[in-house]
Amino acid sequence: MESNENKELVLLKYGGNAMLNDKLTQQILHKVIELSAHGYHVVLVHGGGPFIKENLARAGIESEFAGGHRKTTPEAMKYIEMALKGDVNSRLVRILNELGGRAVGLSGKDGKIARANKRFFTNESGDQIDIGQVGDVVDMDTSLIRILLKNNYFPVITSVAYSEEGIDYNVNADMFAGFLAGKLKANHFVLLTDVDGLMKDPEDPNSLMQSLRLQELKALMGTTITGGMIPKTEACKVALELGAESAIITNGTKPDYLTEVIQNKEYPLATKIKH
Repeated sequence: MESNENKELVLLKYGGNAMLNDKLTQQILHKVIELSAHGYHVVLVHGGGPFIKENLARAGIESEFAGGHRKTTPEAMKYIEMALKGDVNSRLVRILNELGGRAVGLSGKDGKIARANKRFFTNESGDQIDIGQVGDVVDMDTSLIRILLKNNYFPVITSVAYSEEGIDYNVNADMFAGFLAGKLKANHFVLLTDVDGLMKDPEDPNSLMQSLRLQELKALMGTTITGGMIPKTEACKVALELGAESAIITNGTKPDYLTEVIQNKEYPLATKIKH
């Protein structure tokens, strides 16, 4: 029997359309319980864009974007945190507990897990645009997470961070997860998305790139890697550079294969990236 300290660690980034489907959510979280039963530690990180949008609309706050980032006023931040921590996080914790787990809901502010600095968006003219309380993670303290894992809890963490100046920041959940995976030296950083992985041709599902090295990933930025894959592959890059063993991009709408994608190195429906 493997000791608790020597268990392999999986950091799972959960998001995308799978989050909107209650049945898929149940299936994915059941796989989290199954991974634990197979002897893995699991940390779950999530965002919640659709829930944020709904909450802001309910509050009469219009969503405005700059360079793909949601401008976040102090008023908007209040409702963003309400959606992430009060709605999405508490729902995931409840379901995991119903399935027999012992889940603990956190944000990056709890235990000073995630410290962030203000992020600015630079437009095509080179001007810096203030996008409010949007942040980039600059440091993480994993001690609270390690205590929870040692005692067989499931940390469920949403991507809100703090600053030394006492300001809360909304952080891109992919980048938050990648940073944390690196700091935890995760054996497997798994990003769930809406496709099977990274495609040479996004229009051709048969062009899946099953295996990549980190240096190959860098060369694909801006050509093969575009749109929504940019933050996901950037998160993989950050995770690997900070100490994660491998990064996997796979399809969150096919939860039946989640354990196989982690256990089987030759699993076909995923992109695995290593050093």
